[in-house]
Amino acid sequence: MTTGPTGAPLRILTVCLGNYCRSPLAAAVLAAKAGAAAEVSSAGLLDLWVGGTAHPTMIAAAAGLGYDLSGHRPVRVDAAMLDRADVVLAMDRSVLEQLRSLGGARNAAKIRLYLDGRDVPDPMGGTAEGFAASAAIIEAGAARHLP
Repeated sequence: MTTGPTGAPLRILTVCLGNYCRSPLAAAVLAAKAGAAAEVSSAGLLDLWVGGTAHPTMIAAAAGLGYDLSGHRPVRVDAAMLDRADVVLAMDRSVLEQLRSLGGARNAAKIRLYLDGRDVPDPMGGTAEGFAASAAIIEAGAARHLP
């Protein structure tokens, strides 16, 4: 991880489908590990859960790893968010493709997968064990984005 323009904190945006489970946890992990070196936010492609909370099972999985998602409120990604970010991390290839379309050529170089070539499994519709496994993958993957 490097700093943003003019030595300011690196602005990282994590994005998943609904900003309901994967991207909020990725943002929490990156923010905790980066400290003042980064400003981290998250968003989703859909507005299904905007204004609600993170998925209750992901809140529990995150808490098991020491992260608090209880205050998270899902938001929908927009072009301005992509323009503002220094790095945009998509949780899977489908999200990556949609972000590239939304972000256009001006943002293409900063949009990439969170796990360098593989998807973070989407636990939606699965078991608590699936959420815990996805959470562990997200936590372990954070190191690639930190100094």
